Amino acid sequence: MPHYSYLLFDADNTLFDFDAANRNAFHAVCRQCDIPDTDETFALYERCNNAMWAAFDRGECTKDFLVVERFRHFLEAMALDRDPALCNRIHLTALGESTLLLPHAEEACRTLSRTHRLYIVTNAVASVQRSRLRRSAVAPYITDAFISEDAGASKPSRAYFDYVFAHIPGITWENCLLIGDSPSSDIRGANNAGIPCCWYDPHGTALPEDLRIDYRITDLRQLYDIV
Repeated sequence: MPHYSYLLFDADNTLFDFDAANRNAFHAVCRQCDIPDTDETFALYERCNNAMWAAFDRGECTKDFLVVERFRHFLEAMALDRDPALCNRIHLTALGESTLLLPHAEEACRTLSRTHRLYIVTNAVASVQRSRLRRSAVAPYITDAFISEDAGASKPSRAYFDYVFAHIPGITWENCLLIGDSPSSDIRGANNAGIPCCWYDPHGTALPEDLRIDYRITDLRQLYDIV
């Protein structure tokens, strides 16, 4: 079994409970902008949001554009006259204040940090991610965080990982492992960069056929037997 000294963790829905944070942020938007707060309206927002992030992953838009445009699409679909930029500011502020972690994330980071170097690799909005990480229980165990806005490229592009590797002394394509929940950005990114990867899939999702997946886990503590 190979030993991976450098562990590259995705943030949202790998360490952080983004789903819960996202729902709470939507509550804040609805409350402050007088928008109906129902499961149906949230599902509509999520369709708009996911479509824009998928476009971002394909390199079709910038992050600054997508975070406002998702609310523009949502408000148009709701036939509401609200300021999409304001909705976005409220949403990002609420996200930045959320430090909810997924099960066993703190334990796994604490345990692994004793023998490995841990890093965050994320496409999330920089201001949100820095705020969350700084406040979170895993902050003491993370050596550094690489955010796509700083890198000038994003997962799954090879350019993003070239940036990451240029800033981590001692890392090689063989001695690191990427751990993430997203096949489209994390796993495809690892494939594009030619580095080993571990798919964190707690929900038992169907296996993507066109991707190389070296390891698959449903619990972060399973990493102990891999690295």
